[in-house]
Amino acid sequence: MEWLPENYEGFWTLVGSVSREGVGLHSGKTVSVELSPSTKEGFHVSWINNEDLPITLNPSQVINSSLCTSLKLGKKSLSTVEHLLAALSGCGITHANIKVSGEEIPLLDGSAICWVEAIKEAGINSVSQLNRKKNILTKPLIINQGNSVIAVTPSDNFKLVGIIDFPYPAIGEQTFSIDLSPRKFVEEIAPARTFGFKDQIQALRSQGLIKGGNLENSLVCDGNTWINPPLRFKDEPVRHKLLDLIGDLALVGLPKAQVLVYRGSHALHAELASVLQQVCSLPKSSLD
Repeated sequence: MEWLPENYEGFWTLVGSVSREGVGLHSGKTVSVELSPSTKEGFHVSWINNEDLPITLNPSQVINSSLCTSLKLGKKSLSTVEHLLAALSGCGITHANIKVSGEEIPLLDGSAICWVEAIKEAGINSVSQLNRKKNILTKPLIINQGNSVIAVTPSDNFKLVGIIDFPYPAIGEQTFSIDLSPRKFVEEIAPARTFGFKDQIQALRSQGLIKGGNLENSLVCDGNTWINPPLRFKDEPVRHKLLDLIGDLALVGLPKAQVLVYRGSHALHAELASVLQQVCSLPKSSLD
């Protein structure tokens, strides 16, 4: 893990370019992504074979967050961005260009670990950034949507506590907490795969969703058991929920805060990212 930053205090970009190709979870189409270095802070999306300028990602672009995070980027949309963004932010990357071929990020193995491997292949390098501080929370926040809640308090670093509660015995109630660092992200969060439920598959496919989902890229729960074991962690579902949270917060940057989330969702994460953008202390860089 020597290639990773020790913490999230610095600013990092890629050394070279790297690409991956795979199937989109919902579209079922083969799509490709090329990651490359950037001198500008943030994550910037453009399309292959398109000369339009890259669009810098931010929370206001979220348009749909039911089963994945989808963004409206100019006249185009881009879906299922959360695993890629989690890998970038989780590894400490703060500056990157993302060039895509379609309107969905490939699911790969359903986790973020394949994106981590791509980042390692490209290599990372520090970026000089003057007079710029990380997202610093100055007061506690509580956000809720129905029975889902996120509580955020100021902290010296980024801490996560996830709690889930499903009526399926194979999952039940799970809790996982972590004082996050790039190394811990790669070891304890990135390998956790997306999961779904056998009794919901037919309904979702009738809606034109999860066309690319299969037993190689998604864990499937059948009530008391998993159809495609073994799990990578005994509490893999709650770890994946935290992976999704990290990816959704990448739209604003990982805050110096402790975040406790109960029954999180992409919609709840998007609301938190939007609020953090408004309330965090973010002095502008002299390079902006």
